[in-house]
Amino acid sequence: MEVTPLINYINRIVTLTPEEEIILSEYVVYRQYLKDQYILQQGDVCKHANFIVKGCAKTFHADNNGQEHIIMFSVEDWWASDMGSFITQTPADYNVQCIENTELIQFNHETIEELYAKIPKLERCFRQITERALVSSLKRIVRNFSKTAKERYIIFKENYPEIEQRIPQYMLASYLGISKEFLSKIKSQLAKETKS
Repeated sequence: MEVTPLINYINRIVTLTPEEEIILSEYVVYRQYLKDQYILQQGDVCKHANFIVKGCAKTFHADNNGQEHIIMFSVEDWWASDMGSFITQTPADYNVQCIENTELIQFNHETIEELYAKIPKLERCFRQITERALVSSLKRIVRNFSKTAKERYIIFKENYPEIEQRIPQYMLASYLGISKEFLSKIKSQLAKETKS
């Protein structure tokens, strides 16, 4: 099983010994999903933390009218899970669905404490990952309250230039909280500004 991308990612936060790398590889599962397949469905309990090796996924909430509210896109070296559901083992508020064929490395909730006991520094690693995710979510909430749709789009474009090329426009519009028609307007406005 190919766990090198995960090990490289973890080693940027904490340093694993070769022995710890072997232990880690025994606790994770490698999975492949097809485009449009669900990794997690709203209402199910999230049993895995999913690290993306290859591909792209969206995390979204579907309201009672079936409207999608996308909160996150995940690509290589990112996580794609409902962390609230994973931590509390209660029904998920979010769906996680593949936008492309996707390869993942999964941590099982049932064995993660065992893994922490064997490699204590992993607990510190995951705490830092969770803290970063929390900071990022809080910043996004503030942006949604205080920035215009145009400003939010510019920030997305600057922070995630590679993601925009990989997702349909209607999904980006959902993430920004606007209609795809309004997103088109913003893009043509920016194109005109760039030319002038």
